[in-house]
Amino acid sequence: MLASFFNRIHVNHLDAKTFEKKITETPDAVILDVRTEEEHCNTRIPNSILIDIYEVTFPNEILQLDKSKSYFVYCRSGSRSNSACRFMMKNGFDKVYNLEDGIVSWVCKLEQGE
Repeated sequence: MLASFFNRIHVNHLDAKTFEKKITETPDAVILDVRTEEEHCNTRIPNSILIDIYEVTFPNEILQLDKSKSYFVYCRSGSRSNSACRFMMKNGFDKVYNLEDGIVSWVCKLEQGE
């Protein structure tokens, strides 16, 4: 039953070029990295915030975010971020976008280190 509910949620998947363009055009854009802290420290999209989907605090941290903002969510390959987007949409977030193939497809500027 739960699986069928999640299958009805339509996630907006954007390729890297469209993802970057939409971020720059969206005044309230929040870039959300759902990878691990180690992955985030190694390389990340500039100005992204980290909420690790593997942490038990993930649901609570997500639910504390402002639902009126636009969220651009990414992980390494798009799978974890897709799950995060589904969770967010299930919980009342309307403007949620998934980086289709993850950060491995990102061709724009990246940051490294802490």
